[in-house]
This record gives sequence, structure tokens and C-alpha cells, in this order.
Amino acid sequence: MNPLIHSLHPYPFQKLAELLEGLTPNPEQPLIKLTIGEPQHEAPAIVVDTLANSLSGVSKYPSTKGELPLRSAISEWTKRRFKLDDLNPDTQILPVSGTREALFAITQTLVGEKDKPLVVSPNPFYQIYEGAGILAGADLHFLPCGSETKYKIDYQSVSDAVWKRCEVLFVCSPNNPSGTVTTLEEYAYLIEKAKAFNFTIVADECYSEIYFGDQAPLGLLEACKILGNKDYKHCLIFQSLSKRSNLPGLRSGFVAGDASILKPFLLYRTYQGCAMPIHHQDASIAAWNDEEHVIKNREIYTRKFNSVLEILSPYMKVSKPEAGFYLWPEVNMTDEEFCKSLYQEEAVLVLPGSYLGRDINGNNPGSDHVRMALVAEEFECVEAAKRIKAFLQRNNLTQK
Repeated sequence: MNPLIHSLHPYPFQKLAELLEGLTPNPEQPLIKLTIGEPQHEAPAIVVDTLANSLSGVSKYPSTKGELPLRSAISEWTKRRFKLDDLNPDTQILPVSGTREALFAITQTLVGEKDKPLVVSPNPFYQIYEGAGILAGADLHFLPCGSETKYKIDYQSVSDAVWKRCEVLFVCSPNNPSGTVTTLEEYAYLIEKAKAFNFTIVADECYSEIYFGDQAPLGLLEACKILGNKDYKHCLIFQSLSKRSNLPGLRSGFVAGDASILKPFLLYRTYQGCAMPIHHQDASIAAWNDEEHVIKNREIYTRKFNSVLEILSPYMKVSKPEAGFYLWPEVNMTDEEFCKSLYQEEAVLVLPGSYLGRDINGNNPGSDHVRMALVAEEFECVEAAKRIKAFLQRNNLTQK
């Protein structure tokens, strides 16, 4: 057995199950889960209908590269969304079976050329970044993004010794869990470092279409175009239909950017065997070609955030994120105790923030926070907020 398997940490939801073992939620109220970031909004009818009408595709082996109509639809979407007029469907776009497998696989493709390679990740982070780095044989270097920096990473404090060993830099923008967005100035700095030290910026952008107001979050390839990096050297974006289109079960996304990286990545994935089924590709084309359902989706999230924050803001340290569908409040007790007590007293389940981070020099930037995914129906999110407010008041945990 690969000995690196034993270095993997338990997944956050496994740790949560162990934390709650033997405990029961308040039986007088239905349980409301704000833990997993699984969209509960209705899937777009146009996608479901296309999927149903394309089931003859099950009789065909799909191509790892994906069919040209899907790659072309993705290219056209990036023109509309990021104004990328020159993204080549043949060399700079690769459909993938969800970003989870693709984020893992790209790490295996990229790591190994340097001596003592590093995978650099935000902290807290999406668990796949860490697991992919471990199983690629890399060391992990975590960049804290805690409350003291308003949940932003100070990239300029990273030493050149770290950049020299770096082979993959994970950027999650909008960030999971804080919702912060990487700026053009930050991307300019990172691209220069990537060129100087030969590493790849892997931008996880799966929350990019859930935002508030008219200002869409900046994408990495969009930044490249503005900054004159015309070939998107050292840069890849990972996009998904899971959050944008409420299609987590379709397992559909794409990777786009530097063609010199995507060519060997395609070879790797040919051996890995992760090809998107034909009927999923047809459904994905329908999803990328339709923006109406995405606009409606944002409107629903905006209403939910406004309603929930109106209830909670006077009583806890919480604010609307720049983008995404998580709240990331700071709490007045340990995050695990908060989670357990809220579960038992109010039948509301949240995720301890420390499960999303790692201790570095005795400090876990996720500690004393909880993650709340506002993915359920609006009435359920509002009910959860009312129960959390009652819990805070009853236990003298309110803070402004």
C-alpha cells in the first residue's frame, strides 16, 4: 500500500460525525444542516431536459478531451464572462468530471520536478488541496488567512525560499470559507513570482458565479489578459457547474489556461480514465449556454444572505462575504463546543472552522469560527438564523 495514504487527514465531515457521536439534536425541532456546500436550489429545467434527451450517449465511449461542441461552449462562456477572446477550445480548455478530481489530478501532474517540492495552499482550505499534495509526495506550506488580516493572504510576506520550492500554488477565489476575492494587484504579484520561480497558479473558481450586486469576481485568466500574459503562462482556472447551476451530481467542470500544461495533463487523464459521459457533456453545453438560471440563482442567494444577516449581525461577528454561499462568523467559545451545543439545543448543524484549517506554530486560523452554508431553501435558512440567535442570547454569547 502507498505509505502516503496514512498521512491523509480525516475529512472534515468524518471529524464532525465523530464529534457528534452519541449526541442527539433537540427532538422538538427538525434538524437544519448548514454544513455541506451542496446547493439545494432546483436544477435548471433546460439542463435536466437535455440530459434526459441525450441518454443514447451511454452507448458510446467518451473522449477524455471532451467533444468539440462542449469545449466551444465553454470558450464562448469565457468570452462573455471574462472577455477572453483568444481561449482556444482545442489547446486551452479541458472538460473534467468535477473540479475535485481535476484539482487532485493536476497536482499529480505538476509535482516532482523540483527538489523537495512544495504545494502552497491557503489556510483554511478545501481539503483536496492538502490531500493532493500529500499523495503527490510534496511538502505542504500553508498561508494563513485569518481575522487579523480580514481573511486575506499576505502574499508579499512569503519568502523567495518558499517560492523556489513551490510547484503548485492553490488560490481559491472566491475563497472557501471566507468569501474573499483575489485582487488584480495580488494576481499581478503572483504571476510575476510564478514566472520567476517556475510554478503553476491553480485557481479554484467554483464559487465565482455566486456574488452580490453587479461586480463579478475577477478571474485569474481575466487578470492575465489585463496584465498582458496572453498565453496564460503558469496559470490555470478550474470552473464547475456544481455551484453555478445547482448541478453537483452532474460532475461537470473544466480546466482552462496554459496550453503547455494542459497537454501533459490530458495525457495524465487519459491514463487516469476520467472522461465525462456524452450525455453529461450535452447537458453541460445547455448549462454553459444559459445565463438566466444563474441570475435567478444569485437573486435567491442575495435574499437569503440579507434575511439571515439581518437576524444575526446584531448578535455575532459575521458579515456578508464578497462572494460565495458561506457565512464565516467568529464565535465566543471553541468552535467544537459551539457546534455541539447548537446541535443539541437548537437542532442546527454547522461545521467547526478548525476542521478546515491546520495548526501552524500553534495557531489554526479556522479556530473559533464556524462555517454556515446557506444552501437550503430561504425559509429554512431564516429559521436556522432565528434558532442561532436564540442560542446566542440564552447562553450569553452575543457579540457585536
